[in-house]
Amino acid sequence: MRLREASPADIPSIRSIAQAAWPVAYVGIITPAQIAYMLDLMYSEASLREQMTSKGHRFLLAERDGKPIGFAGFEHHYEPGRSRLHKLYVLADVKGSGVGHSLLEAVLKEVERKGDTAIELNVNKHNPSTGFYTRQGFTIEREEVIDIGNGFVMDDFVMVRGI
Repeated sequence: MRLREASPADIPSIRSIAQAAWPVAYVGIITPAQIAYMLDLMYSEASLREQMTSKGHRFLLAERDGKPIGFAGFEHHYEPGRSRLHKLYVLADVKGSGVGHSLLEAVLKEVERKGDTAIELNVNKHNPSTGFYTRQGFTIEREEVIDIGNGFVMDDFVMVRGI
């Protein structure tokens, strides 16, 4: 497996992974209508381009045999001393193989390199990924419900980990 910095040229690969991973990750947690809405909101070509350029988010892409299999999106200095992991998804057929762990470790190294002392993320309260993040040293800092429009909300834990 190879990890590399993604560029706007990789937007189609990131979109493809998200479109394959989201319906599997969120089945029974949020409705198919909300999945479609959120994919369009956060993973349209225009949205990803804006994240990579004007918002300053960085993306790492995991590849196996030249095929994209996962990604992480993050932002340094989201708050003073704190970075934010915005996205971490891997294809269902590689889940549990260490790809997500490798992506997270690479993000953590970048956070440390940039001088932040903690990283936070949001995860749906009912998402089994909370267990993954707990095993990686994250703790629940707070709960929040975010109105994302179109009658949908994100019902999340904010988890944090020191670096």
